Amino acid sequence: MKADIRVALVGNPNTGKSTLFNALTGLNQKIGNFPGVTVDKKTGYSELPDGRNAEIIDLPGTYSLYPKSRDESIVFSVLADRKSTHTPDLVVVILDASNLKRNLLLYTQVADLKIPVIVALNMMDLAKSNGISIDIDAFAKKLGVHVVPICARKLEGIDKLKQAISYANKLALQQNTIDVEAIAPQLIAQIGEEMQVENPYFALQLAHQHEHLSFLSIPESDRIEELEQVHAFHSQKAQATETIARYNYINDLLYDTVHKAESAGGETWSNRIDKVLTHRVFGFIIFFAILMFIFQAIFAWSAYPMDLISNLFVWVEQLVHDYMPAGPLTNLLSDGVLAGLSGVMVFIPQIAILFAFISILEDTGYMARVTFMMDKLMRKVGLNGKSVVPLIGGFACAVPSIMSTRTIENWKDRMITIMVTPLVTCSARLPIYTLLIALVVPNKNVWWIFNMQGLALTAMYVLSLVSAVVVAFVMKFILKGRERGYFIMELPVYRMPRWNNVLLTMYDRSKAFVVQAGKVIIAVSVILWVLASYGPGNRFERIEQKYSQPQYTKTVPEADLKRMVASEKLENSYAGVLGHVMEPAIKPLGFDWKIGIALITSFAAREVFVGTMATIYSVDGDADNIQSVQQKMGNAKNPQTGQPVFTFAVAFSLMMFYAFAMQCASTVATVYRETKDWRWPAAQFAYMTVLAYTISFITYQLLK
Repeated sequence: MKADIRVALVGNPNTGKSTLFNALTGLNQKIGNFPGVTVDKKTGYSELPDGRNAEIIDLPGTYSLYPKSRDESIVFSVLADRKSTHTPDLVVVILDASNLKRNLLLYTQVADLKIPVIVALNMMDLAKSNGISIDIDAFAKKLGVHVVPICARKLEGIDKLKQAISYANKLALQQNTIDVEAIAPQLIAQIGEEMQVENPYFALQLAHQHEHLSFLSIPESDRIEELEQVHAFHSQKAQATETIARYNYINDLLYDTVHKAESAGGETWSNRIDKVLTHRVFGFIIFFAILMFIFQAIFAWSAYPMDLISNLFVWVEQLVHDYMPAGPLTNLLSDGVLAGLSGVMVFIPQIAILFAFISILEDTGYMARVTFMMDKLMRKVGLNGKSVVPLIGGFACAVPSIMSTRTIENWKDRMITIMVTPLVTCSARLPIYTLLIALVVPNKNVWWIFNMQGLALTAMYVLSLVSAVVVAFVMKFILKGRERGYFIMELPVYRMPRWNNVLLTMYDRSKAFVVQAGKVIIAVSVILWVLASYGPGNRFERIEQKYSQPQYTKTVPEADLKRMVASEKLENSYAGVLGHVMEPAIKPLGFDWKIGIALITSFAAREVFVGTMATIYSVDGDADNIQSVQQKMGNAKNPQTGQPVFTFAVAFSLMMFYAFAMQCASTVATVYRETKDWRWPAAQFAYMTVLAYTISFITYQLLK
C-alpha cells in the first residue's frame, strides 16, 4: 500500500502509544525491522478524512532522545536522517495528561528538531480523575502546535487526531523551547557549517551521538570528534545543562496551563492493591494461582472448539477419499496436506486463549508487577531485573523475547538472558504438551476444582522457569563481566483491559501462528509424505509380492493385511530408513524410529512435531479409517510388545526432550543476529541438546 504521508508515533513508555497505534491502524499493520538494524519496526496504515492514506510508524518508547539502549537509539536516527525513505513527514508526540512534567522533556527535544509535530494528549480521563485540569487552548498556544485531547483506550478523540494529521502540511513550525545555541555556541556553529546543518539542535545531537549514527560516514564522525576536542566539549555536562533548561521551560509552561485540585493526598487505590499483589509472599502465591487458572482454562475452554476443528478435518479427509480417485494425488492431499494442516488448525483455540490472557495481564498493568517482584530473585542468580521481561515474554515466543534483551545495558546480563530464554516454554511447545498430556494424563478433577491435565501443563511451565533460573545461576560463574546492571521500571496504574485490544491480539497471534508455522508445517508434511510414501530401490515391490502370497491373502483379513503392508512400506521408505539410522541413539529415551523422524523435522519449528505425527500415522494407517491425530497416536502399538507406543513414560520423556532441546531454527538465527557470532548459538544448541537428552533419559528410566 502506498502512503501519501508518513507519521511517526513518539512517546515515553506507558503513555498509550501502542494503544493509539492500534486505534489508528486496526488490523492493517505489520511487523518488520528497521533497515540494517535488528530492532522491531511496527507499521500500519490509516485512512484520513481527506481520503489520503497515512503510514503510521510506532517507534520504540523512550524518555529522551539520549538513548540508553539500542531500541531507544532508533528514535533519533529515524527522526534525524532526512535522506532516509523512512523519515516521517509528521511526528505525533503522545503525552500522558496525568504526568505531563515527565513526558514534556521528550516533546521539547523533538520540537527543537523542527519536524512538524502534533501533540496527542492521552489519558484525559485519568487526569480528570486525579483532579488535573488542563487549559488546552493556552497549552497549544504556548507550544505553538496543534494539541488534540484523546483517550486512546476508549477511542475518544481519534477522529479529531486523524483530522489534525490531514492538515499537517498546513501547520506552522513549533516555537523554540530553549536557547540551544547557548549550550555550545562555537561547536554548534562549526558543525552546522561543515555538515551543512541548519538546525542548531540537530547539530548538538550530532556532537552527542555521532558514533552511533549510521547515516554519518566514518570521516564525518571522525571530524565531529575532532571538533569536540577543539572546543573542549563534554557530552554529559552539556546534557545536564540542556535538561535543566528544559525543565525550567516545562515548569513555566505547566504553571500557566495546568492546575491540580487540592486533595487530602491519601494513598491511591493502585498502591493499596500493590501492597497485596507485590507482597513478598502473597504476591508469588497469587501469581502462581493466576498461572494455574490460565492453564486450567487452556484445557477446559478449548476442548469444544478443538473437537469441532478436529472433526471437521476428519470429515474433509473422508470426503477426499470418497470423491477423489485412489492414487498418489489423493494420498498427498489427504495424508500430506490435510494431515499437516489439521496439526496446525486444531491448536488455534489454545493459542488464542493463551495470548488473550497474556494481553489481559499486560493491559491491566499486572505484568509489570510480575517483573518487579521477580527482580530480587533474578539478581541472586546473576541476571539483571530487566531480564524478567524477555523471560516472561518467552511464554509467547523466544524470538521477539531475545530481541527485547537489547534494553539490557550490561553485557554479561544480556548474554545470560539470551542463552536461557529458549528454555522458557513458548507457545510452539503448547501443541506438543497438550497433545501428549491428553494422551496419558486422565481428564478428571482433583479436589473438585483442579483438572489433572491442567496441573500437568502448569508443571511444565513452572519447570521451564525453574530450569532457566538454574542455568542462569550456573552461567553466572562461567561468563565474566565487569559492568554492574541496574533495573529501572515504571509501574503503570491498574486499568481495565481493552477488550478490543485483547481480541486484536488473539487474532494477530493466531494468524501469525497459522501463517508462519503453518507454511513450514505443511511444507514439511508434504516432503515427509513423499519420504514416507516412496523407498529406495525395489523394496516396495518386494513387499507387495511378499504379501500377495497365499499364506497371507487366504489367512489374514483384508483390513489387517492392508495395515501390515502399509506398516512395512513405511518402515522401508526413505523416512523409515532415516528413522532407523537414528533409532539406536534415541531408544534409551523410549523413542522409536517414527518419533525420531519427528525430532528431525521439528527442528524447523517445534510445533511441526504434531503435523509429522499426523502424516506418519496417516501413511501408516488404514485409508478407510480416517482419525484425528490424537486418536492415531493413542491407537499406535509397538510391533514388538503389542503395547501402546505412547505410554506415560514415553510421553513425559518426549515432553522433557522438547522442554530443553533447541528445536527451533528461527531462534538459532535470532541468537546469531543478536550476538553477531556463531559461537553463541552453537554453544546454546550444544548445551540444550545435552540437557534435553540427559533429562529425557532420566525421566524415561525412572518412569518405565
